[in-house]
Amino acid sequence: MSRAYCIPGGFFLFCAFFLLFIVSISLPYLQAMDIARVHSSAQSVASNGNQAITQLRLGIWGYCIDQSSGRTCFNTGHGYSLIFENSQGNEITIGSSWTRGLAVLPVAASVAFVALLLSISQHITITLVASLVSFLAALLTLIAFAINIALYAYVKHEMGTLNIDATTVTGPGFWLTFVSLLLLLLAGCTVCFGRRRDRMAGATTDSYQLGNSKGGFLSRFRRN
Repeated sequence: MSRAYCIPGGFFLFCAFFLLFIVSISLPYLQAMDIARVHSSAQSVASNGNQAITQLRLGIWGYCIDQSSGRTCFNTGHGYSLIFENSQGNEITIGSSWTRGLAVLPVAASVAFVALLLSISQHITITLVASLVSFLAALLTLIAFAINIALYAYVKHEMGTLNIDATTVTGPGFWLTFVSLLLLLLAGCTVCFGRRRDRMAGATTDSYQLGNSKGGFLSRFRRN
């Protein structure tokens, strides 16, 4: 594949893989890479009967809560659940069915890494496989982004039912997933166009060589 397509395609794949890798580490290891956040200025939300919290961060492998005593992060693994209540004793539950699907992100990061390795090759068949793997990674990232949207919408809705002064917003991991999706689509298209250009160039060369052939089979027996 020509450098005009190989270098941009590899760059897009590297950036997508790097962003997905960072997001996949997530909470509690990288506390800034959360999917959704809940800010409560009134300190009226209690978690599992504990003291009131001012902020909640939801990640892939766990969650963090900010209280008057400081921030506490819980490494629960994927598929965790949370229970919150307001000062009137009304409870909401964020079940594991809403957080279990977040594990698709590390899978998408792994597939993006495979596509990155394949894109290094100059072989026309391998570049085709690299393009297909890039689109597969984009599909997985799209599924993960849809799960992120569903989690954010559910948390926002449930927090609204508590009738408290709380604001639910998307975290950095949410938007980095979206950026990774765009980069993977660009990478797949770039690698695909590069392969098509090489294929068309090869076909033009073959046609030129056939057009310059003289005399056919009997010309082999003629004297020069």
